[in-house]
Amino acid sequence: MRALTVRPGRDGSLGVEEVPDPEPAAGELLVQGIALGVCGTDREIASGTYGQAPPHHDRLVLGHESLGRVVEAPHGSGFGPGDLVVGVVRRPDPEPCGACAHGEFDMCRNGRYRERGIKELDGYGAELWCLETDYAVRIDADLGLAGVLMEPTSVVAKAWEQIERVGARAWFEPRTVLVTGAGPIGLLAALLGRQRGLDVHVLDRVTEGPKPDLVRALGAGYHSDAADEVLADLRPDVVVEATGAGRVVFDAIRGTAAYGVVCLTGVSPAGRSLTVDAGTVNRDIVLENDVVVGSVNANLRHFRQAADALARADVDWLHRLLTRRVPLARATRAFERSPDDIKTVITLEGGADRPPAGGHGQGARRTTR
Repeated sequence: MRALTVRPGRDGSLGVEEVPDPEPAAGELLVQGIALGVCGTDREIASGTYGQAPPHHDRLVLGHESLGRVVEAPHGSGFGPGDLVVGVVRRPDPEPCGACAHGEFDMCRNGRYRERGIKELDGYGAELWCLETDYAVRIDADLGLAGVLMEPTSVVAKAWEQIERVGARAWFEPRTVLVTGAGPIGLLAALLGRQRGLDVHVLDRVTEGPKPDLVRALGAGYHSDAADEVLADLRPDVVVEATGAGRVVFDAIRGTAAYGVVCLTGVSPAGRSLTVDAGTVNRDIVLENDVVVGSVNANLRHFRQAADALARADVDWLHRLLTRRVPLARATRAFERSPDDIKTVITLEGGADRPPAGGHGQGARRTTR
C-alpha cells in the first residue's frame, strides 16, 4: 500500500512510498483510509522543524486528521465493516502521569505522550491503517468527506469546554463571542458558538473569498478592521483566539468585557518581539476578574463532543470548508499554500497515478499502526 511519509528533522523529505499492508492486533480495527486533513503542524513536520519518528525508524507516516472506513472489526467491539471512523491522535504515557491515568491525556504533565502522525507513532496518511477500538470514534455517515473535520473540531470542542469550566467558577452567562482568525479552527469555533445560541463575530484580515460568506452563512458577524477597534466596539464576553498573532493576542486580553474569558488556541511563532504595557495588562486582568487560558489537543471525550457537533451542523456548510482536494499520488502539492485555502484534504482512496514503489529507497519496513 501507499503512505505519505517524512523524515522528521529533514526539510524536503516528504513523499509517497510503498509500505507493507498493516495487520491488526487483538482489539484493533483495520481501516481503509478515505481522507487526511492537512494543517500547520503537518507543514512544520514536512519542513523539518517538528515531529519524531517511531523508535528505531527514520521515517514517520504523516497525518493526524483522519477519516476512514472500517474493513475488519473485532467481534463485540461495537464497530462493523463500513462504519466511518476517526482516530484519536494522542496516546497517554505508558507510565502515565496523573492526568493521563484519569483519561485526560491531552493535559499530560510529563510530556511522554505519543501522537499519531506527529510523535513516535505512525499517522493516518496511508491507504490502510490499524486503530485500537478504544481510540476510534464513529461518525455520522451523512457527513461523508466532511468527517475529516473531526480532529480540528475536537480541538475546538475542548476549547469551549475549557471556557465553560472557567466560567463556572461563578455565575456565567456569556452572550457575545469574538473569534479571531477565520481558518478551520476559527470557523469551527464560530460554528460551536452558534450552536450554543451565542452572538458570534469573527475577525480576519481578508475581505474577499470564501471566509466572509461562510461566517455570514452561520448567522455570525464578519469583521476585517483592526482588532483593537473591533474589540472596543463589541466588548465580548468570550474571545477564542485562533491566529497566534502576538498583537491580536494582547488586544484580546485587554478587550473583553469584565469577567471575560480569552481562550488561546493559536500557537505564536518564536523569536518575534512585541512591546506591551505589562502593568496595564496585569491591572485589567486582576481588576476585571478576567481569565486567559491556553488550550491544545483533545482527548476521547472531546472527539465524541466533536462528533455530536458535526452531526448537528449543516453538511453543505461543512463541505464548503474543504476548499482543495489532492489525491495521495500528488500529496506533496497539498503542502503548497493557496490564497483561498481553508482546509486542504488529501484523498486516500483509488490507485490511479501510483508513484514508483520505494520512492525513498526504504522498501518494506513496517506496518502502519
